[in-house]
Amino acid sequence: MRRFGEAVRAVPVLPPTGVGKSVGRLAGLVCSAALLAGLCHGAAAQSFGASEAPPAGWRQLALPSVLPSALPSAPAAVVPVERPEWPLAPEPPALPPGFPSAAGSSLPAQAAPSLSVVPSAGSADLLARVTQLHAERRWADLVGVCETAARAGTLTPPVAERYDLAKIHCDLARRHGEQAFRQRVVGLSEADGRRVTREVFGRIASHHVDQPDYRKMVFRGCRALDVAIDDPLFVSLHAAQATPQRRALYREQVGRLLSGRALDSQDEAETAAAWVARIAHSTLGVPPAVTLLEFAAAAMGSLDEYSAFLTTGQLEDLYAQIEGNFVGLGVELKSAEDGLLVVHVIPGSPADRSGCRYGDHIVSVDGRPLAGLQVDAAAQLLQGPEGSQVALVIARTGEPLRAVPVRREQVEVPSIEDVRIIDPAAGIGHVRLSSFQKTTATDLERALRRLDAAGMRALVIDLRGNPGGLLSTAVDVADLFLDRGLVVATRGRSPEEDFNYTATRSGTWRMPLVLLIDGDSASSSEIFAGAIRDHARGTLVGSRSFGKGSIQGIFPLEVAGVGMRLTTARFFSPTGQPYSRVGVQPHVEVRTAARPIAGGGVAEPAAAGGGDASLEAAVTVARRAVAQPSARAALADR
Repeated sequence: MRRFGEAVRAVPVLPPTGVGKSVGRLAGLVCSAALLAGLCHGAAAQSFGASEAPPAGWRQLALPSVLPSALPSAPAAVVPVERPEWPLAPEPPALPPGFPSAAGSSLPAQAAPSLSVVPSAGSADLLARVTQLHAERRWADLVGVCETAARAGTLTPPVAERYDLAKIHCDLARRHGEQAFRQRVVGLSEADGRRVTREVFGRIASHHVDQPDYRKMVFRGCRALDVAIDDPLFVSLHAAQATPQRRALYREQVGRLLSGRALDSQDEAETAAAWVARIAHSTLGVPPAVTLLEFAAAAMGSLDEYSAFLTTGQLEDLYAQIEGNFVGLGVELKSAEDGLLVVHVIPGSPADRSGCRYGDHIVSVDGRPLAGLQVDAAAQLLQGPEGSQVALVIARTGEPLRAVPVRREQVEVPSIEDVRIIDPAAGIGHVRLSSFQKTTATDLERALRRLDAAGMRALVIDLRGNPGGLLSTAVDVADLFLDRGLVVATRGRSPEEDFNYTATRSGTWRMPLVLLIDGDSASSSEIFAGAIRDHARGTLVGSRSFGKGSIQGIFPLEVAGVGMRLTTARFFSPTGQPYSRVGVQPHVEVRTAARPIAGGGVAEPAAAGGGDASLEAAVTVARRAVAQPSARAALADR
């Protein structure tokens, strides 16, 4: 399933004009799993300026020799890029064992749990599968096979190496397959490219949750360029001179440039990027700005599973996630062998009105078959301006293929769904939270008042499949049910990221509470569930949550309409427990088996009698809670 994954703090970062997609919905594609739980605080989320003048003391570095008889020099306007001379410094010092917590806190240092990767029969099977996919150059499938283990930190080194290479291929294809990104890149100057790399490296240096490994970033940047100059699309767009001889010379030149360099500082990382850009231009004809943007993107990908370089389209998607609306079709999709599997249709959306249903397969878009396409590439076919029409071909089990025209419209994405009294006799209310958007807390309060008027005596909140959203919204939602105390604490390498978020007494609902969670409840869902658990405010039912315990800041860059998603902190429960790779354990665990859907995917887990086992267990817990004497005066002190 296509993901955006992460925790985002709510801050006043305004989207550019014309934004329009949402909560993981990529103009008709809804992204689920590991979403967002918090944008960065004030200064951390503002643009990071960069001066174009080189600092005092910088001097020209002699470029390694080229073959003048065979290769033309770079244009004169491109050559004079001044960078500092390379010092041969020792390896960077080891990281400290942990970073200090905020004053007055007893929380542990924010380092992620250390996991030992021990090869097993399962890892051997994974290696064999990954090796096969690597040989077949099925990069998207390779990423999909490894993604869960990668986020859990359990990939063995041979698998991790192939997984990283596959991500480089997929990211390259996504960036240069996006028309908006290609249009932005055209005409960028070398100075523009240098500003992007300086801004990216500067943000990493000041705000990434871990100490930067510049050597790792530089070598991944070089590896990404190595992949790019063999990629047919990239070559057709940016490297028309990339003959086998010139590629070999480029690789030789870069190897000599980096040989013996310490690469242990931000200046040296920027220097490496600038000189690789010069070599790529003089040997292959790649515009320097293109190389520098690729370098910045690859450096971001080296940090952690959630940090990423964002193209224009991806940046707009994230803004739309926060706003809760987008232009598109209104379906949630995941990849299938024959195209895209519909796993959710937003009620009242264009797709809903056109007859699209859960379990449908979209096999063609505007006459183009989708089999074998990456989810991102398929999503781009679904995108288009408001009011335009797209022709889908849908396969449904037991029925012939049918053509379905759908009009792209503005779609409001509800974060509160299925509000009802699920058991009138016991007064059990039910609400499904699908994400944590700007208006979720207000919308939930409105839904609670409706249920209260209908006779609610206990409440079940379904967080299954909820990938997260805004950290501030998670705090606001928890505050509806907690009268005091810590909701969540964040800790980063930068002191700006150390915050303790607390509940207040005003407006607290006091009815018995049951939360439903599963392995796809992530980020903000875990913040909410963890606070309810640690304060003994309610009962958690279902299965262990995802284990997404980090916060990402969204930083729009000053050049090219691009941005970066950067992990800036980790968050901890009220009792100081980490969430990363741990998750939240329910009080009542429900083991279920998912039903397969023909052609790929699974349906909701079912009980033996065909119902929803987890929901039934939650309702049973709520009934017992209502029967307790302490629940008789259960409603809010508002």
